[in-house]
Amino acid sequence: MHSKLTCREFVEFLAVYLEGRLPEDQLARFHAHLAVCPPCVSYTRSYQDTVRLGRGAFACPDENVPGDVPEDLVRAIVAARDREP
Repeated sequence: MHSKLTCREFVEFLAVYLEGRLPEDQLARFHAHLAVCPPCVSYTRSYQDTVRLGRGAFACPDENVPGDVPEDLVRAIVAARDREP
């Protein structure tokens, strides 16, 4: 059960952790858990990769969409965005 932590708190904790701004006591407790829990290490790495890739995708927001994005996906997004509600 995850009732002691909201989604916002979860995301904020991981953001502070990944930015290297976690207080020493919290960092020590979190690292102690990661030292014995491979699934949490894997999840945290995956989360970090997702954040890094997401930031990289918007490094130059005014550039054209990368060439490896399927043209059908681009057309679908343009069509959905251009439709009047």
